[in-house]
Amino acid sequence: MNVSEALAKRKSIRAFSEKKVEKDLIRSLLEKAARSPSGGNVQPWRIYVLCGSTIVDFKNFLATQTEPESPAYPIYPNPLSEPYRSSRFKVGEDMYKLLEIPREDKQARFAQLMENYNFFGAPAAFFCFVDRQMGPPQWSDLGMFLQSFMLLATEQGLGTCAQEAWSMRPKSVSEFVSAPQELMLFCGMAIGYPEETAINALTTDRTPLDDFATFV
Repeated sequence: MNVSEALAKRKSIRAFSEKKVEKDLIRSLLEKAARSPSGGNVQPWRIYVLCGSTIVDFKNFLATQTEPESPAYPIYPNPLSEPYRSSRFKVGEDMYKLLEIPREDKQARFAQLMENYNFFGAPAAFFCFVDRQMGPPQWSDLGMFLQSFMLLATEQGLGTCAQEAWSMRPKSVSEFVSAPQELMLFCGMAIGYPEETAINALTTDRTPLDDFATFV
């Protein structure tokens, strides 16, 4: 599989089979993804991997954490202006349409949203942290690292879902993985083998080139 094929095939997977993901495979993918570029070669990503019994232990631990938590950061600007607001709204509506969950069924929509905190049933996952002293340039480095990992995982037949939703549970995640205070949670990453389900048929739109690129 070449890079163009991996880019075309990669999507956010939200339903996984029970097939185990070997720890050595995750280790290999992380080592390769570490070749991602970063300004000044600071390599700001700090990764905590959950797989096998550890991910089960984490879910059990999370169920005991009932106190409200302060988000690590705002995921979207408030308010989110156009055209970004419409793009975000459409992907949600497209997903719920595939799942046959109408807009008035708030309970079912909320239950699907909460699947984020089950890693959508993935048998493996990791959390990506960054040192609190880092700024926007280093956050962009995280994005390149995460994209590299996702493309490498696609090459191996794995599905992934990058989850900024975990920024809503920074205290619980940090406590479980014993992350030092100077590290800030950025996102989670669900990892596993995709199931053939309706939700995994979702292919999100992309803005036409002429709408986002200007050739000067």
